[in-house]
Amino acid sequence: MNTWFYEVVSIDGDYANLKRTDIESDDPKLVARALLPAEIKEGSKLRYEMLTYYMSC
Repeated sequence: MNTWFYEVVSIDGDYANLKRTDIESDDPKLVARALLPAEIKEGSKLRYEMLTYYMSC
């Protein structure tokens, strides 16, 4: 099972820009907010595994 870690860089309407934090990456990932936990805000830490995003500590 693969696990990836992200940080919410910005929120723009129905989409959020996520940045990988577990590897070096300059490319943001655009994700529909419907796929993310409802309580996200800029700076939130997320964990992605098994096709689901979770709030991370």
